Amino acid sequence: MTDIVRVIVAACLAVTLLLSATDARAQTDARLAWATASPSIFEVEPTWPGYQRPGFGAPAGTAPEGTGVAILRPGLIVTAAHVVSKATEVHVRAPDGTRLEATILAIDQKTDVAFLSIGIDTTPIALADKRPETGGPVCALSNAFGLGIGITCGVVSASKRSGIGFNHTEDFIQTDASVNPGSSGGALVDLEGGLVGMLSAIFTKDSDSDIGVNFAVSTDLLLKSLPAALR
Repeated sequence: MTDIVRVIVAACLAVTLLLSATDARAQTDARLAWATASPSIFEVEPTWPGYQRPGFGAPAGTAPEGTGVAILRPGLIVTAAHVVSKATEVHVRAPDGTRLEATILAIDQKTDVAFLSIGIDTTPIALADKRPETGGPVCALSNAFGLGIGITCGVVSASKRSGIGFNHTEDFIQTDASVNPGSSGGALVDLEGGLVGMLSAIFTKDSDSDIGVNFAVSTDLLLKSLPAALR
């Protein structure tokens, strides 16, 4: 192989790698998802029995904070039932930092879904047009470790999981997007910011930290869990 041919081959390889990297970045660019969905994501702060303020006394295996998503109509928030089911009070922190008292409207322990009401207009998150496909990109918006709302991204590992054993009734979207304590009740969205599920469970053996096997209650099951009186 002559020097000229080597140069040409090297140049072609470099261009190919550059285009591949550009395509990968384009596929995982989460800026639109963040801009679209983040105005609908709330920090959820439960106060546990025997304590006067949130952040203390959470039951073993339960994060001291969680996440909520504004959904369907102004003032309605969905979160994970295990975040608020034993709380004596619940407050939420809006995207602009405003802290508000929340009222628990309904809890469905079978699906791990709870609905809250707050006294301000909210921006309900858009619902995705269809169920995500396995292998497709998704992003999780949540209050991981109580640090405030952030975003992580990954793929749909499986589009329809059940029989895992977390809840009595299961219809999960499985994802490897990073999810940690405090993420429960957060939003799993497509790259357009459309809601495909509510973060509910982390599959792990020794701790509650993310190992890339995470589950979100599908939007279909989420809507079925909404009591008729709230529709």
